[in-house]
Amino acid sequence: MTGPGGDGWVSLRRACSATTVPLGQPVELGEGGQVQVVQQRGGSLTLRTEMGTLLRIDATDADAVGLEAPERRVLVRPDQPFHLDLVIEALATVYDPEIPISIVDLGLVYRCEEVVEDGSRRIEIDMTMTAPGCGMGDVLRDEAQHVVEQVPGVDRADIELVFDPPWSMERISEDARLELGLY
Repeated sequence: MTGPGGDGWVSLRRACSATTVPLGQPVELGEGGQVQVVQQRGGSLTLRTEMGTLLRIDATDADAVGLEAPERRVLVRPDQPFHLDLVIEALATVYDPEIPISIVDLGLVYRCEEVVEDGSRRIEIDMTMTAPGCGMGDVLRDEAQHVVEQVPGVDRADIELVFDPPWSMERISEDARLELGLY
């Protein structure tokens, strides 16, 4: 890897908040710091610092590295009737910050159910992480909750992190296996 000044290194145009990967600790990045964009998918970007540390920033801060925010690929019309498949499509726009694969294709979503009570639609989701100690759990859960609650017809999303059964590579979708070269 070539250092700052070449091979995709950019100076931060402004300060922004970030989260360390995989620990999930919040940090502030200062204007002028050198970073390299290593992933731009869904609602976030993954950056590498001069020290090799990976950081996740929200797509709304893409301008700090001179990019436009990536668009989520789910296009839902407000007049479209609700269907649980729309929730899965929304979840598929949430990406692991280390692996360029969605949480759906990684097999991190264990359960996704619709509950309708008193005219209100709640989506209950159980999801996991690739490792129980992954600090990104709360970050990915919050992003998943945000995108699900943007689906027309969803009033609330309740997402629980679970670790039973433990995640294994067998849960990765066939398409993701091909993309990762796991065959």
